[in-house]
Amino acid sequence: MKKFLALIFLCIFGYSADVNIAAAANVAYAFKALQKEFQKQNPDISVNVSLGASGNLVSQIKNGAPFDIFMAANMKFAQNLYDDNFASTKPVIYAQGALALLSVRMDLSKGLNTLNDEKVKIITIANPKAAPYGQASIETMQNSKIYEQVKGKIVEAKSIGEALTQTLKAADVGFIAASALYEDGLKKYNLEEGKNYILIDSNLYEPINQGIVITSYGKDNAKAKKFYDFILSPEAKEIFKAYGYIVP
Repeated sequence: MKKFLALIFLCIFGYSADVNIAAAANVAYAFKALQKEFQKQNPDISVNVSLGASGNLVSQIKNGAPFDIFMAANMKFAQNLYDDNFASTKPVIYAQGALALLSVRMDLSKGLNTLNDEKVKIITIANPKAAPYGQASIETMQNSKIYEQVKGKIVEAKSIGEALTQTLKAADVGFIAASALYEDGLKKYNLEEGKNYILIDSNLYEPINQGIVITSYGKDNAKAKKFYDFILSPEAKEIFKAYGYIVP
């Protein structure tokens, strides 16, 4: 089965780009800017990214998906690949993620206490087992002493990217990556901080240290090494900062 899955992935991704990247869904909003800057510096290197929940991407890589680089949503998933010999470099922090609460239906002027409002029926979070932002959402509610009161309202999305989609389409409120607030599609909502979204106090959840590794598949890919080095460069750090991340 693993060989069969690997063959499928090779057919889909094998010749799509010089560098194939598996990246946590929260990176989607910054990635276009990162890719643009990288290819400005390296016009002859093509880059392809596949986005998803970090836990699911780990499973794909272990089942033979030919990704050269893994940009995880936390260090745990990157370390897991390294410990199991699916990564050729030790995990390094490339950015620290931030969490936000968003609603296009409720007034969030009461902050996290809004979740206790009887009008709030659905709270969307990313799957905490597969997505670090989902775990951070749980920790935020627990440390705010509201989890027990609101846990019956929680609906899990597969990834932090899907959590944004569900928040916009159906949920009353949702925990999202703060980087998602820079998504072009949100401009039409005219979002106001303190009313439509709030940035969650980072003291309420464990730091979301996002880790990068070169996979075992990509260890001999010199072009992948160039992209890896770029992600850790001052230019990339400025881009991450512009999209709401904290950079080391």
